[in-house]
Amino acid sequence: MRRPHRPRIPRTRTGQRRLVQAVMLGCVLALLPATWMYVVTGDRLRTTADVPHTEVAVVFGAGLWNDEPSPYLAHRLDAAAKLYREGRIEVVLVTGDNSREDYDEPDAMRAYLTEHGVPDRRIVSDYAGFDTWDSCVRAKKIFGVDRAVLISQGFHIRRAVALCQQAGVTSYGIGVEAKHDATWYYGGAREVVAAGKAALDAVFEPDPRFLGPQEPGVGQALASGR
Repeated sequence: MRRPHRPRIPRTRTGQRRLVQAVMLGCVLALLPATWMYVVTGDRLRTTADVPHTEVAVVFGAGLWNDEPSPYLAHRLDAAAKLYREGRIEVVLVTGDNSREDYDEPDAMRAYLTEHGVPDRRIVSDYAGFDTWDSCVRAKKIFGVDRAVLISQGFHIRRAVALCQQAGVTSYGIGVEAKHDATWYYGGAREVVAAGKAALDAVFEPDPRFLGPQEPGVGQALASGR
């Protein structure tokens, strides 16, 4: 049985120097997307206490447990309900995955919000928010949102703000608190990879998986009054 080939460290100083330079270049390239996100979002993050009044809040899906919002998603929705009760927002756009008949994030989010004091007529559902870029582009092109408060966990909110800004939605981000459990650490690690995809989305601006016709839901909700 042949032993697997192991990479060899160069023996010459020139070879070793080139190897170190290659590793350093790889590290720099890996960090560029995250650096871009921090630069773009530097002054766009707020809390529920100091976010400026904005007509629309966008809540991104974060999974369901037994057809109910996961704890992470519930925290996002709690923040949106709080902002609505305090008069800081007027409409909530819930965006998530409904790619299967037996999995419906937006309707679960809507039900949770109505149970927590947000009138149904002030909630608009985006059933094709399959990822952050899709949600941002659809908020702008399908629902006509030009300015929004984005609500997510801290490990995701910078990416959300950066992508929505790129999609043409002037955005403020609220990163809600979350327990530092396995899900939190997984989410943080995942963002390293997701930052690279976000940078590519920002550069190439691909169409969402599903675009479809414009929908008047946000405008109608704003016109409905409290």
